[in-house]
Amino acid sequence: MSVDEHTINLDESPVFYRTAEAPGVPVLYLHGIPTSSDDWVEFLALTGGIAPDLIGFGRSGKGGHLDYSLAGLTGFLERFLAEVHVDAVKLVAHDWGVAVGLTLAARHPERIERLVLMNAPPLFGGFAWPRLVRWWRTPWIGEGLMGSTTRGMLARTLRHGSVRPEAWTEERIATVWDQFDQGTQRAILRLVRSTNGELQTHAPGPKTLIIWGDRDPWYPPAVADAYAAHLRGATIDRLSDAGHWPWLDRSDLVERVATFLEQ
Repeated sequence: MSVDEHTINLDESPVFYRTAEAPGVPVLYLHGIPTSSDDWVEFLALTGGIAPDLIGFGRSGKGGHLDYSLAGLTGFLERFLAEVHVDAVKLVAHDWGVAVGLTLAARHPERIERLVLMNAPPLFGGFAWPRLVRWWRTPWIGEGLMGSTTRGMLARTLRHGSVRPEAWTEERIATVWDQFDQGTQRAILRLVRSTNGELQTHAPGPKTLIIWGDRDPWYPPAVADAYAAHLRGATIDRLSDAGHWPWLDRSDLVERVATFLEQ
């Protein structure tokens, strides 16, 4: 199906998002860092739905006055869904998009009909942050690291997160690099510094699928098990041949997610 692009003004700032028309409850796709809704084009073409660039990322606004904390991004998402007249959703989220999506689900559990989580940071105690995130969370060091990042460093980091060498093409890397400006760097630092293990609930929620690339260099398979323990009834798909962006290593995951959402 056709994937369309839109830009609206929200909170006096532009918001870019993609949509694909499909019947029924729409799928809401939430990207992680440092990417954007570019992650979800193939998914949208198959399942339909809506995929915003979160503020601070991609083609959306990146002003210094915006709130890039976990609570701030969740509030942005609430206002965005109201603006585009979307209520109930099926939620698919990756990386730090999971943190935003689960915060939304905790605030409005009645609005989430299905949930797919992929390779997310640990939102509970018992896990150490990976070294890169620890650096980002440290004042001055994080700013210095962000400001000194080169295109080559970014490319190596992205490719380090995947199993297949061809997962990150030069074209895909160029797009992420073009979007990795001072605004996105600031948004990442504020987001990762705004949370310290906030997922506490063990209550039953929507039917949940956890997809985990076991060769993620930052978030080990044990984090997937911890999510399953916190989200009762969740099913885990563990992939020994995939990394942090599992769908880039396993193209069949697009169909797997679509099937789960349709069940």
